[in-house]
Amino acid sequence: MTARRIGLFLGPLAFALTFLLPAPAGMSAEAWLVAGLVIWMAAWWMTEAIPLTATALLPFIWLPLGGVMNAKDTASAYYAPILFLLLGGAFIALAIERTGLHKRLSLAILKAIGTGGGQARLLLAFMISAALLSNLISNTSTALIMMPMALAVLAGGAAAAPEGDAPQQEGLYGALPMGIAFAATIGGLGTIVGSPTNGIAVALLDDMIGLRITFASWMAFGIPIVIIGIPLAAFIIAKVQRVAEHPFDVVAARAAIDDHAPWSPAEKRLVPVIAITFLLWMTQRWVAPFLPEGSWVDGTIAIIASMALFLLPDGTGRPLLVWKEADRAPWGVIMMFGGGLALAAGMQESGLAQWLGDALLPLEAVPLALMALAIVAMVVLITEFASNVATASAIIPVIASLAAALGLGEQAILIAMPAALAASWGFILPAGTGPNAIAWSTGRLRIGRLVKAGLVLDLVGIFLLVGMVWAIASL
Repeated sequence: MTARRIGLFLGPLAFALTFLLPAPAGMSAEAWLVAGLVIWMAAWWMTEAIPLTATALLPFIWLPLGGVMNAKDTASAYYAPILFLLLGGAFIALAIERTGLHKRLSLAILKAIGTGGGQARLLLAFMISAALLSNLISNTSTALIMMPMALAVLAGGAAAAPEGDAPQQEGLYGALPMGIAFAATIGGLGTIVGSPTNGIAVALLDDMIGLRITFASWMAFGIPIVIIGIPLAAFIIAKVQRVAEHPFDVVAARAAIDDHAPWSPAEKRLVPVIAITFLLWMTQRWVAPFLPEGSWVDGTIAIIASMALFLLPDGTGRPLLVWKEADRAPWGVIMMFGGGLALAAGMQESGLAQWLGDALLPLEAVPLALMALAIVAMVVLITEFASNVATASAIIPVIASLAAALGLGEQAILIAMPAALAASWGFILPAGTGPNAIAWSTGRLRIGRLVKAGLVLDLVGIFLLVGMVWAIASL
């Protein structure tokens, strides 16, 4: 029996058991039903039992029928502001691709790495670039901007390969999109503005237990983890994708996309749009307090940039982007990601997220180091199936309460900081993060390899996050 067939029956079976078996102590019937739904969706997503986007529709059926949320609220959960960031970023990426700017940017990366180092150096160069960018703007926006560059390089390599000898998902062809997705997520850990979860964690810890984490102190913990995490992820991806077994001519890829053409008017006009968008993303948290509450978010900026693309002429008598080109946006991926958001909303509304957080409280009887490892492991597990923001919002208050009950004082950083970082450390599922969803939309990834690489990185990350925070805190 194939994995797909096993997943097809295993998911609904797990869900059905929530109707037949009593809920665990302290868990409501609604939370128990949502727990079954989490397993069902995870089984179908991981085995591709049915199309991933179709699986994302399950919350709209079962959350209302289970009495967790009504249909209107469930539908609203699918369309959170981050989806407009995803859509607007996709339009920017399509404009970059249409004008050919992505080839020029990818060529700059290829020139920077030189001719040595081969595929491993190319993979690492793209991942470092994505991580640096993700320190300043959202992980999703970073992936949307970097992915067309990577695809241009892969297309160049495929054009240089013997006819019919360019695999679509093997070696570097799958490693580069996966590497960009992982690097965008890891890079977001470097600064408070790198990911929304970072700011949420900082605010909650300050409000609840007075643990103040400044921008500089966050970087003191986050940047070393990024520095170690990127080469580690590149190594894991290269092994899982068997990059060494599938030759890729980096020099030929460079030659294939280097046409020595001068900058076109469209490219010259698109660069300022992208630069201004980056500037607005980087300054969003400082500008937002001067505008109506909740009005100035990353998604708003992305849509403003999108409108500019449809309005600004490209110098040839047409706008930078027309709808026929924009309609290539990954609508299915957007719906799939929305399904993850709806599932996360169900976890919160049903009390499942709170129940999972409360399960941490008995940890006060174990040594602090083991407690930190257990907390981080649970947060990593939850963030695979719930949005990073939902995970941080539900778990950080419980951890803050635990730190207060234990009287940890300044030592609260030893469990709070790893947990805050862990809320963004999820790499297994295509719908688990925006960057993963974008990488999956390229058609270059195999689900089995994504799960394998993501699982290894998740497990190693548990020890990396705790170990680095404890080592830096002791300095």
